[in-house]
Amino acid sequence: MTLGGVVFTEFLIKTGLALFILGNALNFAGLLTWVERKQSAVMQDRIGANRARIEFKSKWLLPVNWILAPFNALGLFHALADAVKMFAKEDFMPRGADKFLHTLAPAISVVFALLAFAAVPFGDVWHVAGRSINLQAAGLNAGILFVFAMMSLGVYGVILAGFSSNNNYAILGGMRAASQMLSYEITMGISVMGIVLCYGTLDLQEIVRHQSGLWGFAVQPFAFILFMTAALAETKRVPFDLPEGESEIIGYFVEYSGMKFGMFFLTDLVETVLVACLVTTFFFGGWQVPYLLPDGFHFPWGAALALPHTAVIFLGVTAFFLKVIFFNWFFMAVRWTLPRFRYDQLMHLGWKILFPASLVNTLVTSVIIVWRG
Repeated sequence: MTLGGVVFTEFLIKTGLALFILGNALNFAGLLTWVERKQSAVMQDRIGANRARIEFKSKWLLPVNWILAPFNALGLFHALADAVKMFAKEDFMPRGADKFLHTLAPAISVVFALLAFAAVPFGDVWHVAGRSINLQAAGLNAGILFVFAMMSLGVYGVILAGFSSNNNYAILGGMRAASQMLSYEITMGISVMGIVLCYGTLDLQEIVRHQSGLWGFAVQPFAFILFMTAALAETKRVPFDLPEGESEIIGYFVEYSGMKFGMFFLTDLVETVLVACLVTTFFFGGWQVPYLLPDGFHFPWGAALALPHTAVIFLGVTAFFLKVIFFNWFFMAVRWTLPRFRYDQLMHLGWKILFPASLVNTLVTSVIIVWRG
């Protein structure tokens, strides 16, 4: 194969991986709109979402109605109804708003949230047809830095939304969002340094490989709690939804409607999926499956089960997505369990509790690593 053919093949592989990750992130986020309604209904002993239905009146299409009946009963078409509503609603722009920044802000938020998925590994290296395909859109040596950079750039979308709307409540929401996200990003970065010190790498794929014997939450349990709390604050959702605060100031997107508002709504859910992916990658072994090695299962009592390479890769990818689903469910449970913090409580928690605790965790981890040589 010529050099041009090799380059083109690599381009196709990377494009396919990127589209796979992008599609899964968007589908997870869309499904979470239904999960948020249904899970809250189950927790509050209500029927929940079941009004968005697709039914055909023709008797010739009765078998189709039978197939659609479970989806109608569960309300799974609510996500589709949301999308149709967002696209059909009027795109309103207030008088005195900066048209360019008002349009750019939601795009900045959603684009950088999606770009962060590029460095997340959802599987090991797949050897197929004489090629080695790293199941990661961007195999970066400093993947952690890339993810945090993308999450940091997302702050600009929020603050620009408040600034460009020509609305005092929107500006207040944007200022709240910027200070909250910047404050908790520091805790996120320092808490994950314990993982970096233990595994000696910034590459997310290598971090996952180091967890083949012992997952990260067992190595850094305190860092796990700190990181997950700070990451939840990054998503700007209950109990950390001070930038939105519907009962207080409405939020930075108060002057947005139509698909522009839909992009901000989508960003919150995409960030929730991203946080679940990062917690899985850093602390729960990513695509690792207990006792599963590249040639199959090896159990501690001596038994073994050989598996083909493709089956091992499939099990790893499946395990990764199951872990992500679990953490999305858990974050939704937190969202419908805890009340909203006051803003002073939010800042107190971030700067006076989580930030010092993350420093102490990093210091203790460093001392232990040096002491153990």
